[in-house]
Formats: sequence, C-alpha cells, structure tokens
Amino acid sequence: MAKSILIVDDNLENQRILTRLLSSQGYRAWTAKSGVEALAVIEQDLPDLILLDIMMPGMDGYEVCRRLKAEKRTCDIPVLFVSALEQAFDKVSAFQVGGVDYIAKPFELEEVLARVETHLTLRSLQLSLERQIAELDSFAHTVAHDLKNPLHLILGYSDLLATQLAGTQNEVLQECVAAIVNTSAKMATVINELLLLATMRAEDVKLEQLDMTPLVTMATERLAAMITELHAEIIVPKTWPLAMGYGPWIEEVWMNYIGNALKYGGRPPRIDLGSMVSGSRLPFHHDASAKIGNQQSSIRFWVHDNGQGLSQEEQAKLFIPYTRLHQWRAEGQGLGLSIVRRILDRLGGQAGVESALGQGSRFFFTLPGVEKAA
Repeated sequence: MAKSILIVDDNLENQRILTRLLSSQGYRAWTAKSGVEALAVIEQDLPDLILLDIMMPGMDGYEVCRRLKAEKRTCDIPVLFVSALEQAFDKVSAFQVGGVDYIAKPFELEEVLARVETHLTLRSLQLSLERQIAELDSFAHTVAHDLKNPLHLILGYSDLLATQLAGTQNEVLQECVAAIVNTSAKMATVINELLLLATMRAEDVKLEQLDMTPLVTMATERLAAMITELHAEIIVPKTWPLAMGYGPWIEEVWMNYIGNALKYGGRPPRIDLGSMVSGSRLPFHHDASAKIGNQQSSIRFWVHDNGQGLSQEEQAKLFIPYTRLHQWRAEGQGLGLSIVRRILDRLGGQAGVESALGQGSRFFFTLPGVEKAA
C-alpha cells in the first residue's frame, strides 16, 4: 500500500506543487488548508507523514504539532515543518514541539523528496523494531510463565526433602538437596525478573496514591525465610508519607532493595528503612497518566544496610543490566537493580545509591508526592 502524506498549507500553489511531486513518486497525498481542518482530517484518516506549514490563519503549525504529540493515536506520526521562517528560534521551536525536520521555503523539490523518503524509512524501521521487541517480550513472557509452575514444583519437593533429611546423618545427600533448593530459588528469581520486565514494557499504568506499609510488609513476608536464616533486624517506620506510584512495581523495588541488603549487608544484617519529603520539585514524567498536576514534591525512600560499603567505581556499575560487581555477589543474573531503575524511570522517579567503604550502603528511590489541594 502506498504511503500517505498530508500536506497542511494555506498556500494553494504550495499544495499543488507538493501534491504533484509526491503523487509522481507513488505516494498518496492529500491536503488541508488550515490547522483546524488538518486535525479533522487526521481524526478520520491517519497519514504516515505530515508536511506542516507554520504560519497559517487561526491555529499555527506549532499548535497543530503540539496537539498531535499530546495524543497517543497520533504522537508517533513524523511531522516535517515547511516554512518561510528561517530564524534559529523558529527552527528550535519546531523541534521543541515535536517536529522531526525543518524545510525552508522556497523549497527545493529534490530536498523535500529526500527528506520525506528518509523519515518514512526511519518510521518504517521504528515500527519494525517495535514489532520485534513486542514479539520478543511476548516470547520471554510465555517461556518464563511456562517454566514458573514446574520450577516451583521442584522447589517445593526439594524443600520437603531438605526438611526430611535435616535429622539424618547423610551429610552428602543433605548438601545435594540444599544445592537443588538454592539453585531452584535463584532460577525462580530470574524468571520472576523476566516476567516483570516483559510486563513493564507492555503495560501502561496509571499512578495511584500509595501507602507503603502494606507494600513493605508484603516484601518482607516474601523474604521471611532469608530474614529468619540470617537473624536479620529490619527497622521500619510506623508511618510513611503518601506518594504517587504503581503498587505491584514498587513492591518489587522494596523486595529487591531489602533482598540485596540481606545478602550483602553485615552479619547479622541490620537494615533501616526510611523516607523523607524533599523540598525540590520534580517534573511529572510523561509515562505517568494520573491527573495530579504538572509538578509536585519528591519523596525519597531508602534501605540502609550495615555492609562493607561500595567504592565510587562499584556504585557506577550497580544499575547496569547484567552487571555483577564480584563473583561473591553473583547471585542471579544482575537484572534486579536495572529493573528497579526502569521502574522508577516509568513512574517519574529516580533510583540510586549512596555508600562509602566501611559505612554501609543506602539504596534509595524517589517518587512524586501527592499534590496538595490549593
């Protein structure tokens, strides 16, 4: 099917020249003489690319582009501005509102055609890549989901065997079963991380007010066996400030941070959880769709351990996917903290660590606070 191009220009001669040029190259070209008309046309028939004039009566090209980029259905359509305005400010403004290119009038037909072909090719490659990523995510989710149930069956039976062998004298068999339990638990962690990663890419979530108390409780309950085994002390505040986020993802953040503090903290681990409302202002992230205003305060949450601490070089590597600092820390596949960063990016927050050798580590994340009514 021929690619479709909408030409938005109040100059009928420009419309005629561009329509003839694009039609001669096999494109399906149609026109609109104003911004209002263009938006009405696009509502009925989505073009593959838009050639958009800036100076038009009523609604200018900048406003048309802003409206297109604000809607999910039209935000990815490439917009090429075609305008007699040649000041640097005008060009920068065109890119700021979401344009992908700028063609100055009077235009050269060869240049217009070359730029149109380039951006249609880029858009086609983008769509192809998005389809491939979606297919890979779907495959990863299916494989991980299909492995989860039989793996949990292995984990359950091996746990039962470990319990029954605990009172026997067969130490070799006890060690073998313990190795099966530990390996199965690590595999289960990797599968859960893959499922979460696939879900994160597929889901568009709405932010909601979060009470951290049940999320922290659920995370610590999932880690109960490790907490008991290591005789860990976890200090949790009685109250938490309300933040905007997505509960299932933030539970995973707490799970990851507390789990790391248990694994790599002191012996026995002593873990402090806390929060602080920041006076700074954070911009509302584009992925978050809760209607709570353009800006709100930031809340920082943290997990502080009593481990040996991390050097600056080690801190720089922590949130990189598949990175493990030392072999003695090589539990899992290095996905956990990179997923934490992805979660916080999606929710409009930040993830990081503050640490010094001999002083433990404080892993933190920030979320937008609940905006107070005026």
